[in-house]
Amino acid sequence: MSEELGDRYAVTLDLEGVRDKAGLMDRAAKALSLPDWFGRNWDALLDSLSDTTVWPPAAVKRGLLVVVRNWEPFAELDPDEWRIARDVLSEAADRTSFLDVVLALGGTSEL
Repeated sequence: MSEELGDRYAVTLDLEGVRDKAGLMDRAAKALSLPDWFGRNWDALLDSLSDTTVWPPAAVKRGLLVVVRNWEPFAELDPDEWRIARDVLSEAADRTSFLDVVLALGGTSEL
């Protein structure tokens, strides 16, 4: 099975330097241009990712692709919070057929 993701509106959620849940929520709010009332908790993130009314306008028509970069250090630093984050991202993608989340491997383009 293959799926065409090239037309999706892509957003990069870069977790470089993120050390805790609060930092992850701040990065998600900025990357996804979430409204000021975004609750900065796991339920609010799940709801926001699943609710196309808070997506960027181009994503509503084309679908949303969230590329999570530099996640490995956070996953190693706080594996429990990372497990929750991964579960939230996965559940949001399962709920919303126009949402895909990918975890980018590697952190640099240097050889």
